[in-house]
Amino acid sequence: NGDSCNSPLRDFNSLALELFALQFKHNAAYRKICEARGLNPEVVEHWTQIPAVPTAAFKELELTCLAPAERTMVFHSSGTTEQKPSRHFHNAESLAVYEASLWVSFATNVATGAPNSDSACFQSGIIRADSEIGAPSARQFQLIILTPPPPQAPYSSLVHMFETVRRKLGGASSLSRFAAIPASRSEFLGRIAADGSWTLDFAAADLLFPNRSRNAGPAARPLLLLGTAFSFVHLLDFLAERNLRFDLTAGSRVMETGGYKNRSRSLPKAELHKLIAERLGVPSSHIICEYGMSELSSQAYDRVTGNGWRVTAKDSAPRHSSLDTRHFIFPPWARVQIISPETGREVADGETGLIRVFDLANVFSVMAIQTEDLGIHHGRGFELIGRAALAEPRGCSLMAAETRNS
Repeated sequence: NGDSCNSPLRDFNSLALELFALQFKHNAAYRKICEARGLNPEVVEHWTQIPAVPTAAFKELELTCLAPAERTMVFHSSGTTEQKPSRHFHNAESLAVYEASLWVSFATNVATGAPNSDSACFQSGIIRADSEIGAPSARQFQLIILTPPPPQAPYSSLVHMFETVRRKLGGASSLSRFAAIPASRSEFLGRIAADGSWTLDFAAADLLFPNRSRNAGPAARPLLLLGTAFSFVHLLDFLAERNLRFDLTAGSRVMETGGYKNRSRSLPKAELHKLIAERLGVPSSHIICEYGMSELSSQAYDRVTGNGWRVTAKDSAPRHSSLDTRHFIFPPWARVQIISPETGREVADGETGLIRVFDLANVFSVMAIQTEDLGIHHGRGFELIGRAALAEPRGCSLMAAETRNS
């Protein structure tokens, strides 16, 4: 990490080229793709020239540097049950990298401004050396996760991410005082529906949220509420049916990851966040959006909690601008390009194209990933538009229940 907000991280280009050479050597499927394009480490001189693999290729190919015997875990892409999922293979070492990457990003973007925690100027592309000092813990937040627990969704990278956050916060169940909620459920309020989709354990939610009502007693710890957009629609509908509105403790925050995809009504993000603010009493400055996928090991966030810093089109440095337009930005060990589907070239600022990510945390698979998501280029960040036409729908809310083969 840099020593201050003005000191640069080690040169991204040299790291990217080094990793590309390793993946070209050890990832047979990726090497064939590169060779078919006439590209190899001897001719690639800059990270922008590294061949990107479409996410769809993860469905058909084993895009990994790990031998079959080394693959101890696999993350599947979310989607409808009829779709063939992508596969991102991991071992203990790659999971450690994944967890380190996600935690620093999460703590910096979502938990910034927590009691006794230090903020970090993450959005400038720099991490302060003390960005993990005073990181939040279970003593500062009450954690509620609107997804099924890991045993019910063993192939979900999002659930693994949330479980990592839970462990990092201290691991003690904030719901254990409710006898009707099994201890094994911990902070997870999601469950698997009969059709394999994700829904909520409304009985557990009914036990929890009345203790947060505007007529309740002394304020509890701030709430840290994590889930997909679809899960929040479930929760909001549940609260609306009971005409419940809460004023959550000051400092409470919400992180939503998107994801409707044909399961129910979808709401424009502004409307969803307005309803969250109205029903939960969480200001818009404390509602954060995350962008990630099973093929990546890093996530992009659209703001640091509690402030309005944005990466603007005029400057790669953050500026204080309107909260209405949300620009996602990846951590310093990842880069994003917005690519024209017609020309294959990066578009200019303010133009729309397909999102391409170069993720140095993807050590054992493929660093360069071509998504099917559309975005608008804004400096080092991007505005997320949605899925490209004809692309298969995806969304964490569609993750089907699966059990491991014995």
